[in-house]
Amino acid sequence: MQNRKTLFGIKEQMTRSISVSMMIYIISQTSISNAYPIFAQQAYENPREATGRIVCANCHLAKKPVDLEVPQAVLPDTVFEAVVKIPYDMQLKQVLANGKKGSLNVGAVLILPEGFELAPLDRISPEMKEKIGSLSFQSYSPTQKNILVIGPVPGKKYSEIVFPILSPDPATKKDAYFLKYPIYVGGNRGRGQIYPDGRKSNNTVYNASSAGIVTQIVRKEKGGYEITIADPSDGRQVVDIIPPGPELLVSEGESIKLDQPLTSNPNVGGFGQGDAEIVLQDPLRVQGLLFFFASVILAQIFLVLKKKQFEKVQLYEMNF
Repeated sequence: MQNRKTLFGIKEQMTRSISVSMMIYIISQTSISNAYPIFAQQAYENPREATGRIVCANCHLAKKPVDLEVPQAVLPDTVFEAVVKIPYDMQLKQVLANGKKGSLNVGAVLILPEGFELAPLDRISPEMKEKIGSLSFQSYSPTQKNILVIGPVPGKKYSEIVFPILSPDPATKKDAYFLKYPIYVGGNRGRGQIYPDGRKSNNTVYNASSAGIVTQIVRKEKGGYEITIADPSDGRQVVDIIPPGPELLVSEGESIKLDQPLTSNPNVGGFGQGDAEIVLQDPLRVQGLLFFFASVILAQIFLVLKKKQFEKVQLYEMNF
């Protein structure tokens, strides 16, 4: 009886351990495969380098356009829209991690001035919520609430991303001032060509690691190829591994050079960055400007009335 209880306890512990391990695996795999910005967030403390280059360009090598639209000026403690446009041909298909073709995803990073941050949900208007849709934004890090990231999300639905932004109030935040500020944006469409650790993805060109003759091409069961290249001068052989996705450009018996492309370039996406300027406007300045305009208008009206009165006096004297 005691042995049965012991065996039952061991089985229960093993089942619990396996369940926990599976949960950890699923969570970790989901975060890696579905959250590309996590690569940059883990590898770089700041997404914008001292040169002005946004680090996403280190993995997304092709250059593509991106556009940022923000108001010319905003008042303090006000919610406004920052619209990031990531244009591309919606008919394009990209190579997925498993080698198959699929629709492109998009992602973006928005670098705001210090003090600007994502607007709280209760401050966002229904009209703006409708534009945002089901997007979920996150801060680049717990200490950098002014840097926002989003993606990957379906490009066909979100090639135009609306960020709800809350402006700071200098009356309550000592680090905020009524000035003109720069805003930086980076936007990518499609998968990257290089992982942060330097490895190539299957969404790029693979080159020959040695010169020689292609003696054998083996197609692997799960996709991809093993290409054997022999150097006729010394008989040395190297094997280049091609993952599923890229299409071969060489054949057996062909003589190739060092760094010659072995595959086509399957990448149809790319990364772009841009910037804009926004003014945190002092309400007193706006009120002062309105007062100035009102005084000018009133002065003009009084001048016109005075002129009319003077003309009437002149006409009366002439008739008299």
